[in-house]
Amino acid sequence: MFFILFIVIVLVAWALHLMEQAMNRKEFSLMLAGFLVSVAAAGLVAVYFLMGHFVGYMDQMAARAELAEQYYESTGFYFPPELVVETRVESESAPSAFNVYESAVSVHP
Repeated sequence: MFFILFIVIVLVAWALHLMEQAMNRKEFSLMLAGFLVSVAAAGLVAVYFLMGHFVGYMDQMAARAELAEQYYESTGFYFPPELVVETRVESESAPSAFNVYESAVSVHP
C-alpha cells in the first residue's frame, strides 16, 4: 500500500511540475502532459481501491465455499457397521485368485 501511495505522490508532484512549467512557458503541450499524468495517478488510485474490494469479495467467497464444503462433508451418508453385512459370493465366472464379496444392508425391526 505504501509503495502505491508513494508512486501516486510522485506522479502528482510530476504533474504539478509540468503544469507549472506550462504556465511559465505558456505551452499547451506541457499542460496536457501534466493533465495526463494526473489522470494516470487518479486511475492508479481507482484501480487500487477496486482491486482491494474485489480481492476482499473473492476472499469472502472462498471462505463461504470452504464452509459449504465442510457442511457437505459432515452431512454425508453414514451406514452403521451393524447394518452392513458382507457375505462371500461363489461364482464360476470370477477367478479363484480374487476374493469377491457382496455387501448388503439389512434392516432390523
